[in-house]
Amino acid sequence: MKCLSVVSFLLLAPLLMAQNLKLSKEIKVAGDLGWDYLSVDELAQRLFVSHGNVVNVIDLKTDKTIATIPDTKGVHGIAIANDLNKAFITDGADNAVTIVNLTTFELIEKVAIQGIKPDAVLYDKFSKKVFVYNAKSSDATVLDAVSNKVVKTIPLDGKPEFSATNAKGLVYVNIEDKNQIKVIDANKLEVVNTFDISPGDEPSGLAFDAANDRLFSVCGNSMLIVTNAITGKVVTTVPIGDGSDGVFFDAKRKLIFSSNGEGTLTVIKQKDKDSYAVLETVATVKGARTITMSKTTGTLYMPTAEFGKAPEATTENPHPRAPIVPNSFKVLVVK
Repeated sequence: MKCLSVVSFLLLAPLLMAQNLKLSKEIKVAGDLGWDYLSVDELAQRLFVSHGNVVNVIDLKTDKTIATIPDTKGVHGIAIANDLNKAFITDGADNAVTIVNLTTFELIEKVAIQGIKPDAVLYDKFSKKVFVYNAKSSDATVLDAVSNKVVKTIPLDGKPEFSATNAKGLVYVNIEDKNQIKVIDANKLEVVNTFDISPGDEPSGLAFDAANDRLFSVCGNSMLIVTNAITGKVVTTVPIGDGSDGVFFDAKRKLIFSSNGEGTLTVIKQKDKDSYAVLETVATVKGARTITMSKTTGTLYMPTAEFGKAPEATTENPHPRAPIVPNSFKVLVVK
């Protein structure tokens, strides 16, 4: 039995070796307003960063801002559609979707929607549809990505957060206030299933493992929930840092990255489809709560800024936010 244990350990050890990831540099970006999601254009190796009322476009080969997309008030999400040469941007304060040319960054169209406070957005190449998730109206606005026309509004019975696609006709979205994942048929444009992901609480970021049909939800109670995307059953839970709003699955390295607002990055190893372990915790910077990765280079990107002292809590505002220090906005680079 001892020999078997040693053999088992030797087989498992390479899977659990730390990746020696570290914060390698910071990309400074002009502007003092808040931020949310960011997305990589893999073909051009450009990073689209939501930033207050604009979207900053960074050339990842030079780390320079090469364009600023204006008039995206209260911007939250950016969905890249390389096959259509378009980016779809949610304007949370305007209840609209800004559509721009991926090459020139010029405006193609600004589409007004009935949904209130559009937040996360997903382009599903399989159906050629764009799913816009509206935080205050608890629904999803669906656009035809080719014509840019609104084709349907899907009720979600809860506050939608991040979304993922299986690229085969199903779209998944976290429902933050119900601790659920809604499953949408991308052809019928209707909810076909609801998964309860308790004990996860307030799920936000969502990632998908296509090879194993597994969903990864990062939750407000410092927990990552692994869900079977076919049966809807919770497979396991993994501890993460506090304040996570983003997660990314690296299919090549079989790693899951949870960006935590407390100032850490939780790195989780997928040993097999139902077995996971925390590999390491990387120090980042406070406020770095959303994340994306270049699949081409394996480099991770997380936006944040420096903060001043938060004002005193009041009855009207029991949880006041600390002010952003001017000229401190940046994108963290982890390799």
